[in-house]
Amino acid sequence: MATPAILGDRRQRLLAAAQTLGAPLQGAEADRLLAYVDLLQRWNRVYNLTALRDPAEMLSHHLIDCLAVLPPLRRWWSQHQPGAGRLLDVGSGGGLPGVVLAALQPDWQVDCVDTVAKKASFIRQVSAELRLPNLQGLHARVEALAPPEGGYGLITSRAFASLADFTALTRHLLADGGVWMAMKGKLPADEQAALPASVEVFHVEQLQVPGLDAQRCLVWMRPRTGTA
Repeated sequence: MATPAILGDRRQRLLAAAQTLGAPLQGAEADRLLAYVDLLQRWNRVYNLTALRDPAEMLSHHLIDCLAVLPPLRRWWSQHQPGAGRLLDVGSGGGLPGVVLAALQPDWQVDCVDTVAKKASFIRQVSAELRLPNLQGLHARVEALAPPEGGYGLITSRAFASLADFTALTRHLLADGGVWMAMKGKLPADEQAALPASVEVFHVEQLQVPGLDAQRCLVWMRPRTGTA
């Protein structure tokens, strides 16, 4: 069990990283995210939700990594779909980035879908324990998932599939005016080249993740105007 000093250090690391990213956290928000990491660690012992086992690595490689996408997402929502939003996290696994987004944006409905039942069950447990009524875990193949009324304004993924497969499998779920946002490491030029003519990459955003010595970027895509 982590000592109070270790827990305090993790909390300070999280708060400092959030400040650097332009997504400062209130104390209660930081505590909620750290409680999520604790749940992830405990469930991981039995259900193998992530290859990482060390809570400090989970903090940097998962939590802070996903926190880095929040400012870009907030900017996009405020400019294009002000107000409450509906977001789908595809192949969410242990809830990355879906849980992080739901915990910090209570006005967004965040659905996390995964083909593995135990992972969807974990998301439901997180929703209950952290009191996140805007978070839902779905057990389904995304291509067979029925869209909610009006569709999803934004569909995101983290290490789910190639850009072409990601967009093809989820096109029926996208709302009018909606976009895809794929979290990637190095810009996948080969994946971008393999996209069909019906999908356009309209922005690639480089990210700097505090404490993580690795390339990160967001690939923003949308249906090309005039295509089905």
